[in-house]
Amino acid sequence: MTATPLRPTSSTPPARTRVPTGWYSPADCSLDDFRSIVEGGLAETSLDDHPYADALEQGVLVYGSRLREHTTTAEGRRDVQAELARALADGPGIVVFKGAFDHDDVDRATGVFAAMIEEQRAAGTASGDHFAKPGANDRVWGALDKLAVRAPEVFARYYANDVLALVSEAWLGRGYQVTSQVNVVNPGGQAQTAHRDYHLGFMDQAQALGYPAQVHALSPVLTLQGAVAHVDMPVETGPTLYLPHSQKHPAGYIAFHRREFTQYFLEHSVQLPLAKGDAAFFNPALFHGAGTNRSTDVRRMANLLQVSSGFGRAMEDVDRVAASKALFGALSAQKAAGVDERSLRNVVAASAEGYAFPTNLDRDQPIDGLAPQTQAELVWQALSEGWDAARLEEALDAQAARRRSAV
Repeated sequence: MTATPLRPTSSTPPARTRVPTGWYSPADCSLDDFRSIVEGGLAETSLDDHPYADALEQGVLVYGSRLREHTTTAEGRRDVQAELARALADGPGIVVFKGAFDHDDVDRATGVFAAMIEEQRAAGTASGDHFAKPGANDRVWGALDKLAVRAPEVFARYYANDVLALVSEAWLGRGYQVTSQVNVVNPGGQAQTAHRDYHLGFMDQAQALGYPAQVHALSPVLTLQGAVAHVDMPVETGPTLYLPHSQKHPAGYIAFHRREFTQYFLEHSVQLPLAKGDAAFFNPALFHGAGTNRSTDVRRMANLLQVSSGFGRAMEDVDRVAASKALFGALSAQKAAGVDERSLRNVVAASAEGYAFPTNLDRDQPIDGLAPQTQAELVWQALSEGWDAARLEEALDAQAARRRSAV
């Protein structure tokens, strides 16, 4: 069902690309189409089309001194950002910046993160991983505000970094929001499964199928994924595997769940070594996954940065806990009176928070999937199981407390 862009002829002006609409199905996941997109993109990518890049390594654009030389003026900065956005959208979907972060700044932050991890271990706290076996790696969820509160001077030096600002503005514009998760893959830590990322990438296939095609097209421009290397990462330590150009498959949020696409990823993905201070940023729709750490003595630490569009917010603030508590009696009465399920669900959808994020993943862990229970799911559970109002109110308050930052 994928819409085809209008192709201008020599005698007509360029036409606006159609936005896909309707609904995807598993039948829209053609491995032949996917292979054509990926392999065609690799063949077409050239340094000639990316004048600010220093190198093209395994199909990935690598930036360094040439980029920095052109960001000292407002005009030059805009030109560089236009190239980065084009590389993320229509090019390989990933860009690497060599020496993006100062080593001293990285080392100071590494010390603070390592102390956080040791405290978690001493407290017996296990941090799960969305796409890898729980317990194999060390995670610090919500590391941004934890670092700011614990070590504000370290935070200020680290996040003064202009490469982060440059690429975040290039992809998301002004008003972006940075979040951080520190990930340590220990020796022997196994690879993640190939996946796309937040938002639709954090859903199973059935959930993703519930969103129309235009949302599949929108999701990639709501976030930017990044990783800062806090140690040297030769290939044997398992730096992230990427499949350049895979972000361009329209039904990719369905496809990454399918076995034949996972196998193609395993056979064709690339893996770039990173040095301490290097940073990689990529389109969240790019197929990727952390690699296996085959070293015997390197704890591979990366600061995983997820930068979100400032537009992902409602215009008005709504106290949905209060609304859910107030409505529960009326909903229970309507259910008892035989009101149909769709009508009841419509009321819950209009009043309760239907999305699991943002949350505090230290305390609000995923349940049977990639995301924690939503407020709307909790209200529906209470309604379905015939809870009384007091029980729901207690559960809503406890859920709200879990979602708040712990700092």
